[in-house]
Amino acid sequence: MTYSIGEIAEKLGVTTSTLRYYDKEGLMPYVDRNDAGVRVFKDSDIPWLNVIGCLKKAGLPIKDIKNYIEMAYQGDETIDARLQLFVTQREAIKKQIEELENTLAVLDYKCWYYETAKANGTTDGMENAQVPDEHKSAWKRVHE
Repeated sequence: MTYSIGEIAEKLGVTTSTLRYYDKEGLMPYVDRNDAGVRVFKDSDIPWLNVIGCLKKAGLPIKDIKNYIEMAYQGDETIDARLQLFVTQREAIKKQIEELENTLAVLDYKCWYYETAKANGTTDGMENAQVPDEHKSAWKRVHE
């Protein structure tokens, strides 16, 4: 089956301008064009586009995504380099997740703090409030 740029954009949940940008940056060398020069997407293009989207969401710069695609086209001699790219990006995402979890814990603590203060009608005395166990590590991050 073939798709227009609008159809594939809708299918993937991206904009047509995003796809045009990817093409302009050389991220879609596999996409065919018809005689009029219009992009024609195939089902086999979807996995590539999904990986590009994933790498973009993972914070990989366009130049590195392009490098990955070029390595994939070079074949098996680039397996190690491609693996390292994904391992490195996975570690970066794990670190971001950890940082976000810490941020969420502080936000949860502050929600508890203000919900308790609201119930008491004041923030006075909150420094002496018994902090629930699930918020103690966040309390330490805020107060130490």
